[in-house]
Amino acid sequence: MNETTTDYRQKLIGISKQAYGRAKAKFGLFSGLYGQIQNLAFIYGDVLPKLWGVSGLLLARYLPDRFQGEICQTLVFFFGFNILSTVLSLPVSYYNTFVLEEKFGFNKQTLKLWITDMLKGQMLGVVLGAPIITGVLKIVQKFDTSFYYYLWLFGVFLQVFAITIYPIAILPLFNKLSPLQPGELKTGVEKLAEKLNFPLSELHVIDGSKRSAHSNAYFYGLPWKKHIVIYDTLIEKTEAEEVVAVLGHELGHWSLSHTTKLFGIAQFHMFYIFALFSVFVNNKSLYQSFGFVNQQPIMIGFLLFSDALAPMDAVVKLLMNILSRKFEFEADEFAQKLGYSDKLASSLLKLQIQNLSTMDADPLYASYHYSHPILTERLAALGWKGGKVTSSKEEDSETPVKAADREL
Repeated sequence: MNETTTDYRQKLIGISKQAYGRAKAKFGLFSGLYGQIQNLAFIYGDVLPKLWGVSGLLLARYLPDRFQGEICQTLVFFFGFNILSTVLSLPVSYYNTFVLEEKFGFNKQTLKLWITDMLKGQMLGVVLGAPIITGVLKIVQKFDTSFYYYLWLFGVFLQVFAITIYPIAILPLFNKLSPLQPGELKTGVEKLAEKLNFPLSELHVIDGSKRSAHSNAYFYGLPWKKHIVIYDTLIEKTEAEEVVAVLGHELGHWSLSHTTKLFGIAQFHMFYIFALFSVFVNNKSLYQSFGFVNQQPIMIGFLLFSDALAPMDAVVKLLMNILSRKFEFEADEFAQKLGYSDKLASSLLKLQIQNLSTMDADPLYASYHYSHPILTERLAALGWKGGKVTSSKEEDSETPVKAADREL
């Protein structure tokens, strides 16, 4: 490829990713504003107390006396509230999938698949939501203001249960997992797992391409039995050694106990929220301010409490993103020590180009919104000096990339 063609192609890539980044930013601003307006409309229109009242009337009219009470009314309320929220979110979801992602070539979903996914999500909400909500309410009712400790234990149990049941009962509803076929990639991943004493149970390929052209890889499972999942789009667009390098980074999180630390922090945060909620749960003024004059439904109180806690959550998000970026640098360094420095750098560049991701950002903006370091910071930390990167395995041409070029 001559220099003129290369320069032209680089400009096209830069223009495309900038356009995609601007479009995503505008969409994020709009969707956030839409959600805020919706929230304010719910508050000033007394939607919550009205929906709660309708839920009680439906129970009284259509169900026998044994189904009356706060638990059954809460279930009817939440299923109705969930349907209402889903309907209101349809325009935003449709635009994101079939306009924004479609425009830049990422959407692979059909309208039928999109609707099917939505209906499956509603079904899971009913099947899993009912026993969870029932369990939460029974714990709060039984243990009064000391419920937070038992509610926290219940939350820990639910997380472990979800990790166990997700690959068996939930994931197959949306995606197909296939065993990774023998070859260079499988051999490389198995050698890496063996070298790190990673308890690898199975290697899967997921059909992510039926929904999106974006790429990813991750692992999940209990401490003694882990599964690695690689998106078919990642295998298609990168070399085997580069995929192994990406997994070297991911297993670095496991080896450095990042996943365990984050799980522990999440448990502390959950305990803190439940303990704080125990102080608010019987606060009459909180309920009365939002239209609940004569009743104090527990789950309604938690919804209102969550809104009141939003400013604190913003601080938590900032701190968690700072910690997450620190862990990402450490995982990159781990992969670098394994000898994957160049392959990890080239895979990061390919993924950034293929996903039209923003390669640079304002440091102040990134410190709050980004859970991962920007590409230029990661490449600098890896000590990458520049080289040739091909954006897809199918392409014969190579695009020179300069490490100092912050547009990439």
